Amino acid sequence: MTGKFEVYKDKAGEFRFRLKAGNNQVILTGEGYKSKAGCMKGIESIRKNAADDSRFEVKKDKAEKFRFSLKAANGEIIGQSQGYKSENSCRNGIESVKKNAADAEIKELKE
Repeated sequence: MTGKFEVYKDKAGEFRFRLKAGNNQVILTGEGYKSKAGCMKGIESIRKNAADDSRFEVKKDKAEKFRFSLKAANGEIIGQSQGYKSENSCRNGIESVKKNAADAEIKELKE
């Protein structure tokens, strides 16, 4: 089973995406976009940048969980992960994004 991007509108009316792995687990979420076209450009940026290890940054949050961010060439964060208990699990999440992002289908969810 391959991954998929889900595009949806949030409660504030902004377009968002999330990348799910083949097992249906969310592995990356994007920011809110004013337009669907902007959201689609965000997905393309994820696809482009996910292949580059240097674009990922791992940090520990206030709750002592590991999280990763995926950044564009300009340093802007374009996607973020959930919290992981261990750094190793977090790095496995990065590998899952790298594996799934390139050819994940895009599915638009209805409100």
